[in-house]
Parts: sequence; C-alpha cells; structure tokens
Amino acid sequence: MNLGRVLVIATNVFREVIRDRILYLVGLYAVLLFLAGRFLVDIAGSTEDKMLLDLGLAAISIVGLVIAVFIGTGLVNKEIEKRTVYVLISKPVSRLEFIVGKHLGLSAMLAVLIAAMTVIYFAILAIFLFRTPTPYASIIVSSIFQFIELSLITAVAILFGVFTSPLLATLLTFGVYLMGQSSRDLLQLGAISESSGFQRITEVMYVLLPDLSRLNLKNQAIYGMELMPSGLELTASAIYALVYISLLLAISTFIFARRQF
Repeated sequence: MNLGRVLVIATNVFREVIRDRILYLVGLYAVLLFLAGRFLVDIAGSTEDKMLLDLGLAAISIVGLVIAVFIGTGLVNKEIEKRTVYVLISKPVSRLEFIVGKHLGLSAMLAVLIAAMTVIYFAILAIFLFRTPTPYASIIVSSIFQFIELSLITAVAILFGVFTSPLLATLLTFGVYLMGQSSRDLLQLGAISESSGFQRITEVMYVLLPDLSRLNLKNQAIYGMELMPSGLELTASAIYALVYISLLLAISTFIFARRQF
C-alpha cells in the first residue's frame, strides 16, 4: 500500500466534505448550545451544570454520528454513480488504498469537527458555569473516544456502502450503532435467559457487533476523571476499536475488489 496515494485520496475526501458546507453544523451547534444554556439558567436551577454538560456532549455525538453515517455510506457509491471510480481503478491505485483513503479522509473531517465543537463547548461552559468546577480533562478524554467511536461507525458505513444502496446502508449502519450501544445488555439478557439457543445467539451477536459502550464515556465524563476507566482500560478499548476498524476495512476491500465495473 502506497501511503502517498492514500493521503491524496484522503485529502480529496476531506476537501469534498468541506465543500458540502458541513462546517456550518459547527455554527448551528454553537447557537443552539448557547440558547440552551440561556434557557437552562432560567428553569434548571441547581441541576443546570449537569444538564448543560450532558446536552453538550450528546449534541457532539449526534452531529458526528449523522455525518459519519450519511456521508460514509455514500463515499463509495457516489464514485460509482458518477463513474469516477473507473478513472481511479484504472490508475495505479489499489482497492485497499481507495477504501483506506476514503476512511481516513472522513475520519480526519470528523476529528476537526469534534475538536471545533469541543472548543465551543468549553467556551459555553465557561460562560454559563464559570462558578462551577468543570471536568475539562474527562471531557477531553470523552471527546477523543467519541472520535474513535465515530471512526469505527464510518468503517461500518463504508462496508455497507460498498455492496448496498445508500438508503439501505444508512439504515443498516444506524442499526449497528444502536445494537452496538446495547450489545452488553444483549449479552446479559442471554445470560439470564432459560433458553440455551437464545443465549448462544446473544453471544454470537456480542462477538460480531462492535461493543460501542466501551467507547461511550459521556456519562462518566461529567463527573470527572474519578469515574473514568483506568489508563489500561482506555488503551485496551482504543486498541479494540482500531482492530475492529481494520477488520471492517479489510472486508470492505475484499468485497469491493470483487465488484465488476
């Protein structure tokens, strides 16, 4: 795999997403969060700090998820529909370089988006919660893992986008996200079930589905570093996500290489 060609593809994806005016969502996020802060000052009372902390982190996650799913599922299909894929694969660009470049480009865009929204989030917290101790360190850790989670979802979106229509790929990716958030609950449900068949099904689903709950640190972040997982656990979760992303991209490449254009 040629890193230079991968970076060229990633840069093109990054620029295309910028041209789609995705960064306008950052401005919308800032306005809505500021208005929410003003509103919570009047009605929330003593719970204003926790509500604003929850709302800001949840909004970052939702905006990032929408972009990862709707853009990620169309990254490959758009090239096929525009027939630009014929030009790309006729050049010395391997299918692996194509898929990895697409993923890196959108992941880089998500990193910029999350960083920008986190800075705005801190600014809003400084305005409305200037008298309240704010867990900045844990929020930064949570934002980093939000990016890792969204990068994984981007890989899922690309996988489905390689062999299905954008609409079906979008629905499947949202389904994986929702089930991935509750995969541990499914495993526990199977453990207490009296049906051995259902228990095996939940165990298989837990293995196959990404365990996104280990990357979701929003609830712990608002209470500070004391409730965050240890450094070893965080490292293990990050490695888990990277391995999962690599497997998804490898499967995407395998399927894409067998498509006839």
